[in-house]
Amino acid sequence: MSRWLASLLCLAALSGADVRAQADAWPTKPVRIIVPINAGGGTADPLSRVFAEELTRLLGQRVFVENRGGSNGNVGAALAARAPNDGYTVLFSWAGTLAANISLYKSLPFDPVRDFDPVVLLGGVSNILVVNNRFPAKSLQDFTSHVRSNPGRFNYASSGNGSSMHLAAELYKKQTRTFMVHVPYNSVGQATTDLVSDQVQLMFHLITGAQGAVKSGQVRPIAVLAPQRSPVLPDVPTMRELGLPIESQTWFALMMPKGSPPEAVRRLNEAVNRLLDDPAVRQKLMGMGLEPAGGSPESLGRHLEAEIRKWAEVVKFSGAAVD
Repeated sequence: MSRWLASLLCLAALSGADVRAQADAWPTKPVRIIVPINAGGGTADPLSRVFAEELTRLLGQRVFVENRGGSNGNVGAALAARAPNDGYTVLFSWAGTLAANISLYKSLPFDPVRDFDPVVLLGGVSNILVVNNRFPAKSLQDFTSHVRSNPGRFNYASSGNGSSMHLAAELYKKQTRTFMVHVPYNSVGQATTDLVSDQVQLMFHLITGAQGAVKSGQVRPIAVLAPQRSPVLPDVPTMRELGLPIESQTWFALMMPKGSPPEAVRRLNEAVNRLLDDPAVRQKLMGMGLEPAGGSPESLGRHLEAEIRKWAEVVKFSGAAVD
């Protein structure tokens, strides 16, 4: 072997070792989390900031939130999809943007499966069926019977066409063969106010938004659309335990642009799972209404594909469309 070839092979080996060392050292610089909602918006923004703060502490590098709201999360998700796949851009997104929008919009500026590597499922905030205090039914069985015998008489509010609240109601309608009238709002707060005052009769609210009105007695809870009871409202039964196996939640996940370094995906996944196993962090998240999840990137990928299929059927049933 010539001295020149030997030097070249040695240089290549050193270069490869340097790349591996850099990957093994991830992160070596700040990590950006794109959150496709405006600062202070909904449940997503405060949750993302908790994770950013805890990951900064755990990883030893600054992890910061960059809000990019617009178009039901599509603007921020598209930005993340086009970002460098070097392991330093992460998308913090949720069920609507990642699973439902692909059916709600005629075209998306990103593909939730093709353009991203799944990292980890963070957890979910379940929907809860609540009615105002003038509504005659107090149980799920009575509610379904009352709605079924009065088709089109009752109005349900949501935070907008294609929102989690809207699609949860449509899922219920699909499963029970009932009919209620959808009243979309731009403001969840106004929708809740109108529910209390009987301008609308019911909502498939998110637990985080409904818990205050439930605990103060302003609205009456019927059932939670979750696999198990919520620690936030432990006295409210699930639809499943009442004989109607319907589940709906806004789940949250971390994704990276497709082709990101596998070591970065693995290390971020491990870090988040460690946080979700930490009793103090779990308590903080559960106090915000999140039911922690965790798991592998592969399990998130399977979950995403199942959710895309599930909500495609509901969107088709409802006829909902955003554009």
